[in-house]
Amino acid sequence: MIDLRSDTVTKPTEAMRQAAYNAEVGDDVYGEDSTVNRLEELAAEKLGKEAALFVTSGTQGNQIAVLTHCQPADEVIMEANAHVFVYEGAAMSALAGIQPRTINGVRGAMNPKEVEAAIRPEDIHFPETGLICLENTHNKAGGTVIPLDNMAAIKDVASQHNIPVHLDGARLFNAAVASGIPVHKFAEQTDTVQFCLSKGLGAPVGSMLAGPKEFIDRARKWRKRLGGGLRQVGMVAAPAIVALNEMVDRLADDHENAKRLADGLANIDGINIEEEVETNIILVNVEELGLTSEEFIQKLKQEGILSGSYGTHSVRLVTNYGVTKEDIDTVLHKVNQIAHKKLTY
Repeated sequence: MIDLRSDTVTKPTEAMRQAAYNAEVGDDVYGEDSTVNRLEELAAEKLGKEAALFVTSGTQGNQIAVLTHCQPADEVIMEANAHVFVYEGAAMSALAGIQPRTINGVRGAMNPKEVEAAIRPEDIHFPETGLICLENTHNKAGGTVIPLDNMAAIKDVASQHNIPVHLDGARLFNAAVASGIPVHKFAEQTDTVQFCLSKGLGAPVGSMLAGPKEFIDRARKWRKRLGGGLRQVGMVAAPAIVALNEMVDRLADDHENAKRLADGLANIDGINIEEEVETNIILVNVEELGLTSEEFIQKLKQEGILSGSYGTHSVRLVTNYGVTKEDIDTVLHKVNQIAHKKLTY
C-alpha cells in the first residue's frame, strides 16, 4: 500500500533502530537518563530556547503548555481551525478549565489587529486572556507556512499586553525547510514551542516542548501529573536524536513529491486542489466527480492507496518518508483512471 494518510505512518530508519538498541538509559523521573537529557539539550539548542522537555505526543505538549501558562477560567486565543481547537478532544477545556476564543484566519494566519481586538479588557464580566496559540505549519490550511512577519506582528501585540504566545509547531521543521528560514527564527516569535519528532522527522514516538527554563521546570510537573513521567525513555529518545540530526533536510523531498502530486492531480478532470501546496499536505476536492470523500477514499484503497477524509468532499494526502517519486506517479495514474471512469460512465 502507498500510505498517504499522514506523515505519522513513517517507520524508523535503520540508524534509529540501532540507536534505540544501543541507547544508554536511566530513570528519567530521577533525571538519570543521559540520552533523553541530550535530546532535550539538542532540541533547546536548535530552537534557541533555554530548555526543553520530552513529551509523549504533540497533543500532550500543547496541553502541558496551556496548563503551565494559564489559570482556570482564562481564555486562549487561537485560529478557528487550529489543531488545538479541532483535533485535541477539547482537552484544554477538560484539563485546564479554559475557554477557547477563535479567530477566522486566512490560510491559517490570524490578522494581528483581530488578535488585539480579541484580547479582553479588564472587566468583571470577562475572562482574562491567558495565552495566544499559533500553528506552523497549519494543518487544516493544507500545510501552509505561516509567514514570519505575521508571527512577529502577533508577538508584538502579545508583548504589549503581557500575554504569552505558544506555537503548535508540530511540523515546524517543514516550515523552516520550505521557507529557508532557520527554525529558531520562528521560535523567536513565541515564548514556548511544541514540535513533533514522529511526523516528517520519522522518529517512532514523541514530541518536544521548549521555552524558558523556569517554564520547563513547571511544565515537567504538569507532565508528571498527566502520567507522562517515563523511566528508561532513552530507548525512544535515541531515535529522536537521529531524527533531529539526519532527517530535517530530507523534508524537502516530501515537499517536492507533494508539489509533483498536486500538479498532476490539478490536470485531472473532476479533481480540484483546495489550497496552494507549500509543504507536504495536499487537500483534494472530489465533488465534481460526484463522489463523497469517503467514496473516493474507498476507490483509492481498492487501488492500494491510503488517504484520509477532511470533509464531505475533501480528501487529505500527505507525503512522507517512504513515499517515492515512483509512488507519486502510481497515484496519479490510478486517480486518473478513477476520474475517467467516473466521468465517462
